Amino acid sequence: MEQYELDALEAVTSRPSPEYGTITVDALTPVIGAEVSGIDLSQELTEKQRADLHAAFLHHHVLVFRDQVITSDEHKRLAGYFGELRPVNPPPPGDPYLLEISTSKGATEVAGNRWHSDGTADAEPSLGSMLYITRIPEAGSGGDTLFANMHLAYEMLSPAMRGFLDSLTAVHDGAHFKVKGYTLPPEYVVPVNEHPLVVRHPETGRKILYVNGVYVSHIPQLSDEESRALLDLLNGIPSSRPLLHCRVRWTPNTLVFWDNRSAQHHASYDYYPFTRYGQRVAINGGPLKA
Repeated sequence: MEQYELDALEAVTSRPSPEYGTITVDALTPVIGAEVSGIDLSQELTEKQRADLHAAFLHHHVLVFRDQVITSDEHKRLAGYFGELRPVNPPPPGDPYLLEISTSKGATEVAGNRWHSDGTADAEPSLGSMLYITRIPEAGSGGDTLFANMHLAYEMLSPAMRGFLDSLTAVHDGAHFKVKGYTLPPEYVVPVNEHPLVVRHPETGRKILYVNGVYVSHIPQLSDEESRALLDLLNGIPSSRPLLHCRVRWTPNTLVFWDNRSAQHHASYDYYPFTRYGQRVAINGGPLKA
């Protein structure tokens, strides 16, 4: 490993953890993810609980809550503590804010089975998502979700590469997102938007490598050949660098809250032909800036 990579790892792993007065936070890895206990998400949260969760969210990027029995309204109330609820697009039948994450028996493909951040083709991508899984595969395991720290993905690049990427943008095209057997409704307007290739987190100011293989079509400042070569390199980082990862193993009634800007995720489809079910609520974000 190069010295600049070691320096980046040291800077992340040596960051002091916030102090919490109302929750217990146990890191999943030194660089991303934590399990949170000592809190009942079915209850209204106090101002101090909300402040502690917000601090943990900014520090760890991915928060895991086990053994939580909540209703859809309680799920939405929890998400609402962190921002305005984001409607599902295209709108689903029923509740406009609840996206069902359901794998039918023998499905040949599932959404999320590639490294990505949710909805990056939108003009203002979401702040984060809360996924609540109530039914895991009948085999008793499978369907783990991996998360990658995209702050660290940027920071572990060479100084020369970071300087080069800082001046580029990327076009995010919603038409790139395809799941076999799923057809978009004809009235759906496919979002296409251009974002900086490196954005700053709006609260912490840390830089993020903001590119993914699901939505990004090209880098307009480069030729087609150069764009493809660079995107192949950058899109391969989350899968090729386990140092960036944490792995969440789902159990019934687990809720995971992740930062959709700081982290990419990959929903492993390793439980064919079994089923899984959950619901996701997303939270509105704002424009992304370099």
